[in-house]
Amino acid sequence: MADARLVTGLFKTRVAAEAAVDAIIKRGYTRDDISVLMSDATKNKEFAVETRTHMADGAGIGGAVGGAVGAVLAAIVAVGTSIVLPGIGLVIAGPIAAALAGAGAGGATGGLIGALIGAGIPEHRAKVYEAGLREGGILLGVEAKSADDADKLEELLEDLGAQYVRQE
Repeated sequence: MADARLVTGLFKTRVAAEAAVDAIIKRGYTRDDISVLMSDATKNKEFAVETRTHMADGAGIGGAVGGAVGAVLAAIVAVGTSIVLPGIGLVIAGPIAAALAGAGAGGATGGLIGALIGAGIPEHRAKVYEAGLREGGILLGVEAKSADDADKLEELLEDLGAQYVRQE
């Protein structure tokens, strides 16, 4: 897998991120191949029903939960390898979370940018992603199986509305 590359893209909405996760899975990846990064505030807002043990406070929230597409993104966030970096309010789920946890980055101080750099994202891009995450965006990352597939994933994420799509 020397050709493997991390492809990342920032989505402004949960709906757009869910559509991307669905499309990535249709390309032969599993939810275990997909990393999701978001602020703790975004997780609490967008995934309130999945993360609470009691009924949704609003009927609109309950209605938005149905459907297989949303279930995959929620599953990654809820039951995947997930860490919360205290003090910076970042929730990381998926393979990047496992790598950071294994490296001891979960307890590291260095802020959001440091966590993103630890995930393999260059500093200049980490600064851009940090701003997007603080504004409520959802960052998706997937380790492409080949350089050719990385190009296709990059195009796919762009077509689905991701901003700042790059491969490392």
